[in-house]
Amino acid sequence: MKVFHLIIYISYLLVACNPRQETADKKIFKLNLSAGLSSLDPAFSKDQSSMWMCNQLYNGLLQLDNELNVSPSIAKSYKISDDGLKYVFYLRDDVYFHNHPIFPTGKGRRVIAEDFVYSFNRIIDKKVASTGAWLFNGKVRDTMPFEAIDDTTFVLHLKLPFRPLLSLLTLQYCSVVPKEIVEKYQKDFRKIAIGTGPFQMVKWQENNALVMKRNPNYFEKDSNGEKLPYIDGLKVSFLNDRAVEFLQFLQGGFDFVSGVDKSFIDKALDAKGQLKDELKSKLKMVRVPYMNTEYLGFSMGKVKNPAIQNKLVRQAINYAVDREKMILYLRNGIGVPAHHGIVPQGINGFNDKVKGYSYQPQLAKELLAKAGYPDGKGMDVIVLSSNPNYQDLTEFIAKSLEEIGVKVIIQLTPGSFLREAMAKNEVDFFRASWIGDYSDAENFLALFYGANSAPPNYTRYHNQKYDSLYVKAMMVNDTEASKLYLEMENIMIEDAPIVPLFYDELIRFMGPRVIYMSTNAMNMLDLKTAKMN
Repeated sequence: MKVFHLIIYISYLLVACNPRQETADKKIFKLNLSAGLSSLDPAFSKDQSSMWMCNQLYNGLLQLDNELNVSPSIAKSYKISDDGLKYVFYLRDDVYFHNHPIFPTGKGRRVIAEDFVYSFNRIIDKKVASTGAWLFNGKVRDTMPFEAIDDTTFVLHLKLPFRPLLSLLTLQYCSVVPKEIVEKYQKDFRKIAIGTGPFQMVKWQENNALVMKRNPNYFEKDSNGEKLPYIDGLKVSFLNDRAVEFLQFLQGGFDFVSGVDKSFIDKALDAKGQLKDELKSKLKMVRVPYMNTEYLGFSMGKVKNPAIQNKLVRQAINYAVDREKMILYLRNGIGVPAHHGIVPQGINGFNDKVKGYSYQPQLAKELLAKAGYPDGKGMDVIVLSSNPNYQDLTEFIAKSLEEIGVKVIIQLTPGSFLREAMAKNEVDFFRASWIGDYSDAENFLALFYGANSAPPNYTRYHNQKYDSLYVKAMMVNDTEASKLYLEMENIMIEDAPIVPLFYDELIRFMGPRVIYMSTNAMNMLDLKTAKMN
């Protein structure tokens, strides 16, 4: 009965709003944000929806290409001082904010270095309470961290060297905004959204629809000198049911869907994670590495179960998990077994020379015996805490550990409560994941830097050698940092504060109208180069 009503509902939607008729004259990219949208102010771009939309409306100093390499945006070039504390950015002089009546004659004002001083100071202003304050807090110097030397020269000053800074500056938090409009509209700027991006706001009816149109004054061009963007605009819906979203996508209601929800994974993909034959003529699928590592974490702080304080026990648990089988049967083949460290495939810094763990149950039993727990005898039951969405995965883990004699009880806790418990060190053993915020391996290695609290160091891991290498890696070039990162990961994996499970993969579905859209391991939505029929 539920499926019948769902089909009737979809049919009604398609009759009421025929996407073919609506987009007959213009190339309008149609998508859905099932998680909703809270703000279009880049200072609060904390989730995927806001990052995706802000990426269409704004620009920063720098941006990422499809291989996650840092490339120019409003800053055409930069230089870094020898001590790594001073970053000088040289700005383009042909970038303009979107047209708005506040600007003289109603046309967009040119972006100058002082706009970045204002925008970055706004991020760290406690009164603004930006969710992006972590980018600069503790990193930039206390007085005048940002300077405008002239209209096209912007300077950023650090307290200590931080090598991944350029990657940080590609985040949507670091977008440039116009002071006069932000200060006029205050909190309502979240709906006004005047930036410099390839698209500009038309209207936003919250929880209903968001419409943007092509910015005719956008500054970027393609390699042939053609102005971007190619398409005329985008229309965003806010259906919160992923199953409904996918069904409407199949009917042509949307041009794009990101990710594979459990509700339709078996309908879309075969056991090996490939698009089913009956759908190949209706849509296209892209599958690339995703900057996310799923893992199990052990608390290295004060814990209830003393057995997990023993490194040999933690290593045994690592060897007891059949990651290939887990991915095949629980994830339709999506994901790569994590046989290395915490840094996932697809990110700058992944290294397959990291000596991780494979499925070796006999070795796991030998390590348990060496630790003083032959066949798990004498070991207290281990409590594995997890979000209910991962019940099948934790049950698989529990069964795997029982096969080597380790008894596990699964404790299912809502995600927000579990994260709070992890932060307070109230759970001994937990399922977690880390999605990279920026395209540098440091973002993942910071999870084990002893000076960091939780988050991100939920395991309370502390190793003096690891910490010294981490600090050193912030002061060297990319080549030297890669060597230090390798050494750090090998140290951490030997100590086994985590059980890396798999490196995630990104699945995107595109409808027949889409000729091309860029994709990268951060799952950023970038429509300025999208092409449509």
